Amino acid sequence: MSYTYRPLDRACKSIVGAIPRGSTLALNVYRNEGGEADFSADVCYLVLFRDGKEEHTLPMQRTEYGWTINLKFNQIGLYFYYFSFGNGRYLSCGRFREGVVSEQHDCWQITVYDETYRTPEWFKGGVMYQIFPDRFYKAGSYPVKPYQILRDDWGGQPSYRPNEYGKVLNNDFFGGNLNGVTEKLDVLARLHVTVIYFNPIFEAYSNHRYDTGDYMRIDGLLGTEEDLDRLVEEARKRGIRIVLDGVFNHTGDDSRYFNKYGRYPSVGAFQSQSSPYAEWYHFRRFPDSYESWWGIETLPALNEASPTYQEFVFGENGVIKTWLRHGVCGYRLDVADELPDFFLKKLRTAVKEENGEAIIIGEVWEDASNKIAYSERRQYLQGNELDSVMNYPLKDAIINFMLSGSTVQLRETLAMLIDNYPKTTLDSLMNILGTHDTPRILTVLGNKPCRDKDEMAITSLSEEEKRKAKEKVRMAAVLQYTLPGVPCVFYGDEIGMEGYMDPFCRGCYDWDAPDSALRGFYEELGRLRGEELVDIFREGEYHEVYADRSCIVFERRAKCGSAYIYCNNSSNEYRIRLKGSYLEHLSGNVYRDLLDFGAFSYGILTKCK
Repeated sequence: MSYTYRPLDRACKSIVGAIPRGSTLALNVYRNEGGEADFSADVCYLVLFRDGKEEHTLPMQRTEYGWTINLKFNQIGLYFYYFSFGNGRYLSCGRFREGVVSEQHDCWQITVYDETYRTPEWFKGGVMYQIFPDRFYKAGSYPVKPYQILRDDWGGQPSYRPNEYGKVLNNDFFGGNLNGVTEKLDVLARLHVTVIYFNPIFEAYSNHRYDTGDYMRIDGLLGTEEDLDRLVEEARKRGIRIVLDGVFNHTGDDSRYFNKYGRYPSVGAFQSQSSPYAEWYHFRRFPDSYESWWGIETLPALNEASPTYQEFVFGENGVIKTWLRHGVCGYRLDVADELPDFFLKKLRTAVKEENGEAIIIGEVWEDASNKIAYSERRQYLQGNELDSVMNYPLKDAIINFMLSGSTVQLRETLAMLIDNYPKTTLDSLMNILGTHDTPRILTVLGNKPCRDKDEMAITSLSEEEKRKAKEKVRMAAVLQYTLPGVPCVFYGDEIGMEGYMDPFCRGCYDWDAPDSALRGFYEELGRLRGEELVDIFREGEYHEVYADRSCIVFERRAKCGSAYIYCNNSSNEYRIRLKGSYLEHLSGNVYRDLLDFGAFSYGILTKCK
């Protein structure tokens, strides 16, 4: 006797994925006839428990096909469940979330979220583009501070070696600025970019600017408030919105608030225990011993519980609302794991009060629905904190598929995301292949390992290695653009830029020798998402049609129609029977009745009208 339960199938779980509070959920277990009858298994129980609470064993109603139960959830939070039979066996979560009969009980998860939870509609179906502002484009110049080293070799190797004191200062700048981005908006529009996400733009000591010096000032090398306003306005004309990096867990030690070196006219927390900023920080022994982000002394950690700090960030004239009034449309939150739930809830309130359609994206590297950070279960996706997160699980799964040729991690990850996340979040996930914190996707798929940074600094792919890696990038990009969520292209990936880990992944955009063929491929993917198939990719449901070890075929199904995507990362050939005629959009070929696709191929199909 065998049993079927698939939470991604509405025949088994009436609401796929997370559910809104107050919903009634039906769970159905199917009994498959065949083999010897086991009458001791003729009863089935649902074993359900709220996160951190005791289990409840609930009898299921017998039906002609198996068993059923209806549940209503009146509290937001996480619930876990499995099924138990009268013979002491369990039906629990197996590979790809399929039910498996065993003597153990690995649990499925139900995420219950606030019924009023919504994410911004404008964000879905779009294309993001991440810019590290110092390295994108330089238009004009601005005054340099004494501690800043302004490079005149655009495209040179970013400094990475420590000084005589063993510290990497990150104080070499190439001069990219906001006006440079404004000048290149038409280039981004051709990629069908709808959202630009900027790494920090506020005044700071370093070139990465995660060591904020003054939250209320644009960094002088990047430009002025007027330059930002002009950028926002020109971007809006092209249908592009701006999202800023919000760094609220720590500041720089060289900041108006901490002022360790006395470069600001304020009385900083390091200078006096009577400073208005003293309660913003955690001193173990004043002034030399203080808490910092990951023990990095240049990044003193903020006390998010401080009322004056909260007022500074969330108040009517605070950081959040000030920059939203400049027309930016949301924030990506640096190290969201380090920000307490109470802080994130207040941040969401402040953002939505100012602009109910602004987006809030968290930097979370794992399954954000059940993340435990600092021994506490986080509440990111339960309706009162984040709209979206950076989709690192999917990034890792796509890369694993491209390098190993195995679909297993990709299928496991997709099942997890669909089962655990609210649909409104799933459609808003920030789908990345690389960021400022990871090696560039071309370098990763080139699979040329290095032992240390000195070797990384001098290593690049040969022309043949680059050609092969670009083919893998294309297939990876097809998945990035067509799976649930919003693709985010790290600046320069669309022209095949290389670079190992920070700072080599943060090189200057190569405006002189771009890869026009690869760029054209990204433009076509953007066109399909932004124009031809926008209604399908905005919120179409995901359904796996076929998968084996190295090939996956899936459908994105919406009310207006469906798109079918195949990725074959093997030397095998495949034949799929079709009902009618289908257009493959990347090649322009029309297939009637049969689709034959060969080794290491990919495609996006819709039915001909």
